[in-house]
Amino acid sequence: MTENNPFATGNQYSMGSPQVTVGNGAAAPAAGDLVKDTSTAGFAADVIQESRRQPVLVDFWAPWCGPCKQLTPVLEKAVKAAGGAVKLVKMNIDEHPSIAGQLGIQSIPAVIAFRDGQPVDGFMGAVPESQVQEFIRKLGGAGNGAAQIAEALAAATEARGAGDAQTAAAIYEAVLEQAPETIEAIAGLAELSLEAGDTEGAKAALAAVPEAKRDAPALAAVRARMALAEQAASLGNPAELEERLANDPKDHQARFDLSMIQNTLGERDKAADNLLAIVKADRGWKDDGARNQLLQFFEAWGMTDEATLAARRKLSSLLFS
Repeated sequence: MTENNPFATGNQYSMGSPQVTVGNGAAAPAAGDLVKDTSTAGFAADVIQESRRQPVLVDFWAPWCGPCKQLTPVLEKAVKAAGGAVKLVKMNIDEHPSIAGQLGIQSIPAVIAFRDGQPVDGFMGAVPESQVQEFIRKLGGAGNGAAQIAEALAAATEARGAGDAQTAAAIYEAVLEQAPETIEAIAGLAELSLEAGDTEGAKAALAAVPEAKRDAPALAAVRARMALAEQAASLGNPAELEERLANDPKDHQARFDLSMIQNTLGERDKAADNLLAIVKADRGWKDDGARNQLLQFFEAWGMTDEATLAARRKLSSLLFS
């Protein structure tokens, strides 16, 4: 994209505003800081200085710009998928016009890539996602080092925490393109499939696991979740189970089945409490079946999950008090 590009190497710009200064010593960006907004005052630290560590894309936009609204989500997704190899800094030219003016930007959206404190490449307009990905790749955002993979996985975790499954999946897929045996990415994709109700997709993701890594703990947790989901799918209507319990609180089978469904719905605390209620009322029911199922929940949820920790404390109190 450097052909006929006013931002390519060789074009030097003077950052003449007294608010723009260059310094050193800022910490490298964390995975959660891959995308941020900046101002005229923050441009030197967020762009000039930061570009000495890794390339920084600057998205010049405005609230009234329709194509900007199309491009920005594409940029954010692609930068997160690059896993820390590049950063995206967004600048509202209505609020901060001076930098865009100094760079000669006359139309938006405009994206300029900075490296080593200088603009080195760029493009204008709402280009397709594939073109954005190629731009980042050529810029140097397709590295496969261990640090970059770790940052990418952290970014995927953050995206999932924010409810952005699409971005998380894109990041996992980008990681697997570079390092196909990354267990965390395989497990992440399988979990996203399960959360979307796509059991076959989860199975397909796990099928890509190398034989030598099939017993990895992260994969065991996914398989446990898959087994629970398949088991719960045949248990019926939770409202009917709750009605049975209202009529007979000692209907342990109804309580057990309800717990399985609650787990599938993500209601982990309720699922655990129902199994604990069975353990308290009748430890020997179905050969200690409620406790055994609770232990299976722990494996599926993970040993450090809040629901696991809380239920384990309650179980210990029941068994040893």
